[in-house]
Amino acid sequence: MAMLVINVLCAGLVVRLVYVLYYNLCASPLRHIPGSWLCHLTRLPLTYHEYAANRRLYLHDLHKRYGPAVRIAPDEVSFATVEAVKQIYSVGGSGYEKTNFYTLFEHFRGAKNMFSTLHKGHHAERRKRVADRFTKTYIMQPNVTAIVEEHVRAFTSRVSQLIAAKNSVDIYVYLHAFALDTITHYLLHPYGTHSINGGEDMRQVEELCYHDTIKARYTELYFPRLHKLYELCARLFRDRKGPQSGYVLNYVRGTCAKSDVDESTILYRYQKAKEAIPPLEIASEIMDQVVAGIDTTGDALCFLMWHLSLPEAAPIQERLRTELHQNASASVDDLPYLDAVVQEGLRVYGPAPISFPRVVPDEGRVLDGYFLPAGTVVSCQPWTLHRFDTATFPDPEAFIPERWLEEEGRLERNRLFFAFGGGGTGCIGKHFATLEMKVLLREVYSAYKTSVAPDMKGSMEISDQIIVSRPKDQICLLSFHALDV
Repeated sequence: MAMLVINVLCAGLVVRLVYVLYYNLCASPLRHIPGSWLCHLTRLPLTYHEYAANRRLYLHDLHKRYGPAVRIAPDEVSFATVEAVKQIYSVGGSGYEKTNFYTLFEHFRGAKNMFSTLHKGHHAERRKRVADRFTKTYIMQPNVTAIVEEHVRAFTSRVSQLIAAKNSVDIYVYLHAFALDTITHYLLHPYGTHSINGGEDMRQVEELCYHDTIKARYTELYFPRLHKLYELCARLFRDRKGPQSGYVLNYVRGTCAKSDVDESTILYRYQKAKEAIPPLEIASEIMDQVVAGIDTTGDALCFLMWHLSLPEAAPIQERLRTELHQNASASVDDLPYLDAVVQEGLRVYGPAPISFPRVVPDEGRVLDGYFLPAGTVVSCQPWTLHRFDTATFPDPEAFIPERWLEEEGRLERNRLFFAFGGGGTGCIGKHFATLEMKVLLREVYSAYKTSVAPDMKGSMEISDQIIVSRPKDQICLLSFHALDV
């Protein structure tokens, strides 16, 4: 009897397997979309590359082999066209809904925030609470630019101290310290950090920027019960690291409980909202903005300054310096070559180059000529959007700021530029981050010439995390040569 039961179960499994294989290959509505036959059958190749921190390059290679629409798993499709960006992220009031992937970015054991909110209507409501404080017009007001300028001066002052003592500066750590201090000042003044000068606040930089969590995050996504068991056991033997560490969370939660923050801060806006917001939800929103602020600005500036310091980039650095010296009193928004350098830096070294997944709505949709049934996961990744269309971005791997100064093709370039996402769910802090980058680059390259330090042995290869990327060895040593101005 036992053998009969086992045989029936085995036969059932075989039938189920055959059906799944047949459906995925021959009957699925996605069967006509190009892609590897193995990806049509199973998600395992994609999952493998996700755990290997190689999803970005794997997807880009698939697009180069199969075209602008690729089936990357039985129920998931990646796109690399302007029309896909528009449909997925903007049409119908900010496109399609988010997938459960974004629940990974909740804080304080499930407290939601803007980024982790799945329903676009709810996301819009959260965004409205502080949207006016992140508009370009507001960010360019003197009281906001003064915050950025203050912390840029702290960065350049720290650089001058360091170069007086040694020949190189690790800009990876100090750019992230600059980014942390600036964003926390804007969010939480007078309780922002001062990590640029070391001390206890530097611990937050270390917790947020020096721990590889990609395998843990994917395990949390795909195997949540296993992840909870692992975390429960791990707490007995080690401190938690990364954005979910107790130290960082305690700083944010403790500061959010204070009632005397400056009226100009984002925290004050949350605390005085018309509808009372639960304290943990406020803390989760602030935590999300802290993490986003340090990752995007710190990593983007690090890659960009490293590239500008390469020998082959000397003409770019010199042209930038010439513009800065000839327009010393100009606003950073009136410096076209500086803008072009930043744009090209974000295109080539975008700090969040990995896919932003969405789910196809009920009744399905037709996208780039393919019918997608409801529930299909679809996405675009900035890394590929910035490289795939070589008519829009000729020689896409080359760093060419001048492409952004050309009138021809301007509309197409801007439509494919996806460094901050797109639509109503795109990065709310993009104007603040861009301001930080421009002000810091202006101050540095008005006063210094930079080069890669002779003792720089670390790899600057792009290393992916769950949604952002950073230098592989998390070190970037540059030499700063003061100019006679």
